Amino acid sequence: MEKLKYPIGHFECPNQITETHINEWIVTLEELPSRLEQLVKGLNDEQLNTPYRSGGWTIRQVVHHISDSHHHSYIRFKWAMTEDSPVIKAYNEQAWANQFDYDAPIAHSLLHIKAVHAKLVYFLKGLKGKDFERTFIHPETNDTVVLNWNIGNYAWHGNHHYAHIRNAMEQNGWL
Repeated sequence: MEKLKYPIGHFECPNQITETHINEWIVTLEELPSRLEQLVKGLNDEQLNTPYRSGGWTIRQVVHHISDSHHHSYIRFKWAMTEDSPVIKAYNEQAWANQFDYDAPIAHSLLHIKAVHAKLVYFLKGLKGKDFERTFIHPETNDTVVLNWNIGNYAWHGNHHYAHIRNAMEQNGWL
């Protein structure tokens, strides 16, 4: 079950985050929208409404989740750059996934992911030096999140859910 939940493992951040790590993670974020769109472009409604694992979200819900989650992440980066260690707003991912808009066509979220990632990548490429050390506080855990770590975490997050979809497609013989 763990391999189905975390097909690429948990995010493992290097002890020392270098400029090379940050640049690689930004490239990953930049490439995610087109990779994801290519992966899901031929799926029909029945396939999109198939859970990626037993008890998991449908492929459609995963695409919508990526859109919402990465939107939140972009806002968190902006808060951290405009406020001193702000407490960000958490959200209930499962409750969001149960809303009626998660039944919408995935084209809506694919377009949103393209736009959010274009803005996010442009913003991240403009950060310099100490900017990457700025922080926000996550209210659910009271953890202080450093922006350089968060870049890697969201690069991982996109790949994590991409792997969910790809694995489901492979298991069902759709690739």
